[in-house]
Amino acid sequence: MDLKETLSISGYSGLFKFVSQGRNGIVVESFADKKRSFVPATTKVSSLDDIAVYTSDKEIPLKEVFKSIFEKETGGKAIDARAASPDELKKYMEKILPEYDRERVYVSDIKKLLSWYNILQEQHLLTFEEEEKAAAETPAQQSDEKPETGAIKSKTTKEKSAKATSKPAEKKTDAPAKSKTSKTSKKEKSPVKK
Repeated sequence: MDLKETLSISGYSGLFKFVSQGRNGIVVESFADKKRSFVPATTKVSSLDDIAVYTSDKEIPLKEVFKSIFEKETGGKAIDARAASPDELKKYMEKILPEYDRERVYVSDIKKLLSWYNILQEQHLLTFEEEEKAAAETPAQQSDEKPETGAIKSKTTKEKSAKATSKPAEKKTDAPAKSKTSKTSKKEKSPVKK
């Protein structure tokens, strides 16, 4: 599940998919009715990938909170945020994320979070199995990449040392050239004086 192109737009209800960049804004598509609209650059737009939920000691990315809801509901819908009371929403949030910060996470935030989850669940966009497979493959790829990174570093070091040695060589060749011209100019002047 990639949340980078899933957007929440201030003043608009629901979620939107990024379509394209315009000259003075962006074009988005609503998940609800698939209608496209232009959003001016002055409007506050947030990618769900950049949103996190406060806990007592850190921030949990929204993707992880969605995964917790997904596991609790076994892939089904969360409770209806509009129909639930504030107390029901808080109790539900405690089950999903027991360490959430009760002072900084408001009931309105919980409503948004649950409504976003339900929109993505309806669109069948909540897939966590692929990410687990990718996470399992990543350590093997990282071990392969480390030697490549070292090789790149050593090449740049060799290039730097080659550049460093070439600079003094250029200075040495320039210096004798100047002295030769000064000697020839003395020789030319000396026959004239005689």
